[in-house]
Amino acid sequence: MGKKAGSNRLKRQIMPAFWQVPRKAYRFAVRPIPGPHPIGRCYPLGILLRDVLKVVSNMREAEKVLHNGYVYVDGVKRYGIHFPVGLMDVVELQPLKKAYRLVPRDGLILKPVEIAEGEMEMEKNLKICKVVGKHTVKGGRIQYTLHDGRNILDRLNGITIDDSVLIKVPGQEVIDTVKIEKGALALITRGDNAGTTGRIVEVKEGTITLPKRVVVESDSKRLEIPADIVIAIGRERPLLSIA
Repeated sequence: MGKKAGSNRLKRQIMPAFWQVPRKAYRFAVRPIPGPHPIGRCYPLGILLRDVLKVVSNMREAEKVLHNGYVYVDGVKRYGIHFPVGLMDVVELQPLKKAYRLVPRDGLILKPVEIAEGEMEMEKNLKICKVVGKHTVKGGRIQYTLHDGRNILDRLNGITIDDSVLIKVPGQEVIDTVKIEKGALALITRGDNAGTTGRIVEVKEGTITLPKRVVVESDSKRLEIPADIVIAIGRERPLLSIA
């Protein structure tokens, strides 16, 4: 009988470069299933637990930990080693009383940053999301699509594509909004400068041949980069701790 589903494994030679997994030790690695993040910008939960956080020593232990319901992603209990976790996701390890936020850092597009113990109870349920789509749906309501696949039906004054919202998870209550505009704090999410934080000094609208660009000033250095690889994270200071 033919197999209906896709492959649940990935050759290590073609896995994303930021995965902290030896490429030549074994032939295959765990493949993330389709979900909130594309394969090139996420970790499978099993790889994150075993190779990045190193809280288990092998994939069988990772499966057991997940099966017992010890791991939460954005406040939701997750059971599969293939579940994808990506930008701004919060991974909570309940038995260890630790929580990590995945953010760009040190040139890597994803790196877990531990949330301080004193801030964990408040910050583990908050998440900054980038607006990647905006549509009018039935009844004249506005639907905002976020970078992690969420959809919010609301009317957020002045918020459009490339702006950011601070939401409460696992629900989707909007706590605050940040426009991608002059003076806002921004975080570069991909490319050679991934993890760089700076202040926006100019926003250049796109043309027929050029995408919308943002000029970010960081450490007396100015970077002009496409708006789709920048996420607004605050105004005077970041809405959440990301370092």
